[in-house]
Amino acid sequence: MRAASLRRTRRSWLLGGVVGLTLSACASGDAPPEQDTTVALSPQDSFFTALASMCGQAFEGRVAEDSQADSAFAASTLVMHVRECTDSVLRVPFHVGENRSRTWVISRTATGLRLKHDHRHEDGSEDSVTQYGGDSPGMGSGTRQEFAADAHTAALIPAAATNVWSIELTPGSTFTYGLRREGTDRRFFVAFDLSRPVAAPPAPWGFE
Repeated sequence: MRAASLRRTRRSWLLGGVVGLTLSACASGDAPPEQDTTVALSPQDSFFTALASMCGQAFEGRVAEDSQADSAFAASTLVMHVRECTDSVLRVPFHVGENRSRTWVISRTATGLRLKHDHRHEDGSEDSVTQYGGDSPGMGSGTRQEFAADAHTAALIPAAATNVWSIELTPGSTFTYGLRREGTDRRFFVAFDLSRPVAAPPAPWGFE
């Protein structure tokens, strides 16, 4: 009996030691670290969020490059206006002087981002050449996205089948919209100064 009593005493002592060490470890702050549940945004989500953060603001720009030297753009006041914003669509009118026919539409898709060009007549009706553009071919970055011409664009404007549009955004600094036509020297870039917001222009045609 004495041996059995000693074994029970030893087990009690060992169990007490383990419990004591466990409690001591918890009290000293050695508990397992909490997991970081933050979900990193994809480059496309970061880009969309950055552009949406400018909702309601308008900015003046200038032609940075135009291989066709379009005098209508070079001689006009150019203003972009981040006018309508939802979780899935951003509408950005692009005014060229008094011409309010153009709106860039950036939207989320199941696979990335899409850029479309909404063109209207002064009475609000759609132009015969409208809704051209394309989808992002890759993830891009949080500051730059490209959009390759889609099948609708190729059918509507055959010469634009190889178009690649780009939007580059440096918050608080510049917003650059660009077009290049692969296999040709066609280039067009317009840059806007994001450091100096201007008064919001009138609504684009068809959205008054």
